[in-house]
Amino acid sequence: VIAPTRLTDFAPLYCDESGAGLVTQFDKNDVEYAGLVKFDFLGLRTLTIIDWALKTIHAQQAKTDEVPLDITTIELEDPRVYEMLKRGDTTAVFQLESSGMKDLMKRLLPSRFEDIIALVALFRPGPLQSGMVDDFINRKHGRAKLSFPHVDYEYMPLKPVLEPTYGVVLYQEQVMQIAQVMAGFTLGGADMLRRAMGKKKPEEMAKQRVSFLEGCQGNNIDTDLAGNIFDLVEKFAGYGFNKSHSAAYALVSYQTAWLKYHYPGPFMAAVLSSDMQNTDKVVIFVEECRTMGLALLLPDVNFGDYMFTVNDAGEVVYGLGAVKGVGEGPIGAIVDARAQGGPFSDLFDFCERVGGANINKRVLEALLRCGALDKLGPNRSVLMAAIPDAVKAANQKARNLDSGVFDLFGDVSVAHEGVDNPYEPYGRIEEWTDKQRLAGEKETLGLYVSGHPIDEYEQELRKFAPSRLVDLKPMRGTQQKMAGLVLDIRQIKTKRGDTLVIVTLDDRSARLEVVLFGELYDQCRDLIVKDRVLVFEGEVSFDEYKDQMKVRCSRVLDIADARRCFSQALQIELQAGGAGVAKQLSAWLPQHRSEAGVTVRIRYQSEDARADLVLGQDWQVRVTDELLLELQRRYGKEQVALLYGG
Repeated sequence: VIAPTRLTDFAPLYCDESGAGLVTQFDKNDVEYAGLVKFDFLGLRTLTIIDWALKTIHAQQAKTDEVPLDITTIELEDPRVYEMLKRGDTTAVFQLESSGMKDLMKRLLPSRFEDIIALVALFRPGPLQSGMVDDFINRKHGRAKLSFPHVDYEYMPLKPVLEPTYGVVLYQEQVMQIAQVMAGFTLGGADMLRRAMGKKKPEEMAKQRVSFLEGCQGNNIDTDLAGNIFDLVEKFAGYGFNKSHSAAYALVSYQTAWLKYHYPGPFMAAVLSSDMQNTDKVVIFVEECRTMGLALLLPDVNFGDYMFTVNDAGEVVYGLGAVKGVGEGPIGAIVDARAQGGPFSDLFDFCERVGGANINKRVLEALLRCGALDKLGPNRSVLMAAIPDAVKAANQKARNLDSGVFDLFGDVSVAHEGVDNPYEPYGRIEEWTDKQRLAGEKETLGLYVSGHPIDEYEQELRKFAPSRLVDLKPMRGTQQKMAGLVLDIRQIKTKRGDTLVIVTLDDRSARLEVVLFGELYDQCRDLIVKDRVLVFEGEVSFDEYKDQMKVRCSRVLDIADARRCFSQALQIELQAGGAGVAKQLSAWLPQHRSEAGVTVRIRYQSEDARADLVLGQDWQVRVTDELLLELQRRYGKEQVALLYGG
């Protein structure tokens, strides 16, 4: 009788307290040495994104009786997709979305699927630092001669092996094929060579070199040629990537790029849904929607679902699940009520049908602040005022139904039924300002969607800081300028006891951490306040640990100081007959005088002539938002402007 084989015959085991999780106490190498087979399983969220996008696409196609899209049959050589890749428009595209990869694509200009496979293999520290990437690009674009594998020692039977990579030894499979073609290695022997080259063990490599040269000699290949090719292969084998792995990744990369180009709405909705709890990622994807010209609508209880969705117009609707303070329970109740009774007509109808047991005042206010109730009333201030009455009416009606009592005089909700304007009692309430509206969105969504506080400064900020946060690139030893809204300020102590202040900036395109050391922060402490737009200068680097850009700050300016540093003058235009205006200006302007201010330039325009007057240093002013608004109110928006060079 043969005893059954048990795992404990091969390796010591460990399990958790529940007994469910079984783990070997050997490391991966010892497991294989003991005789067990090791499998690596990699889970990709991108596969879920593709699946979600396809479900949306199939639902749209079902409405027009189209044949459902089969992602496995798409054309892998679509020129429009490759044009998108060449431009680097690959945010949210699997494996191709980092700034470094975008730069590489703009250099390599992929034009076929084989190039995407190569991109995945090339974009690693080894190939990037070895010169292999430059060699690959130069050969692809004809700037370097194709050779198999080297211009000084070619062996043309290797052309079929190396032609897909322009003669560059890029993949581990190519190392094995070279050994088979030149030295007659078996598949197993070639794999042993691949492993030896990857591990770079001198004694093992010496044995492999002898076997390789002997095999080449048996095939009548010159020993010097064989030795040179072996040395070249050995040099790059350590950087070699498994092509089958790279090809699988490349296929997923291409599928996501193809979906982004052909079905942008469903694809971006799926991408946003996959990271809906990661606000920093959502900020980037929201800006990408704007860049693509893809409309992103605020959450909407009359259409939205838990995840991001796409309406019939192809617009992306914000997912209700991304609203802070609104859980799955209330969202499920909203979707069920809408499915049973159709769209909600107003706030009272909404509260009555969803039910007080499913939704409370706190949830209602969160839905209101994020814009999800905008379709149910004239504006958010009126809806906010009506919430107590709507909740009270819904609860009263629910109690009556539960007890079987009929209210002879009617309840609040009944009083609103059939009324043309149920919000008439709240009509005199002042509408929220843009600042209040945006603050509500920021509070409930974690970001600004319908606008951004930085919008009013957008054009002017480009004078101070040419690059948006998302476009900044690491430049060692170079000071760069950046501008954004201060979202967060954190003060920490280093192990040395030094004080660091980390400021989180947001300019709608991305978020960025700016690091200020204690002395600098002490100098500009009064400037750095939450929700203020500031201009920073510093060295941009890449934080590999956090996988994001960061800045070591050297200078901080508010908008007024930036105007002083970068503008040439404040120009005010006065029309003919403006003598009284000029007198008024001369009496009022000195209130804003500053020795470190901006020069004032008066342009006087009449029917016959124009005169320009540059005021002296005693008339320099500090150009604040308040000053600009007051000047524009007094003399007209078109008559007041800051002048910049360039």
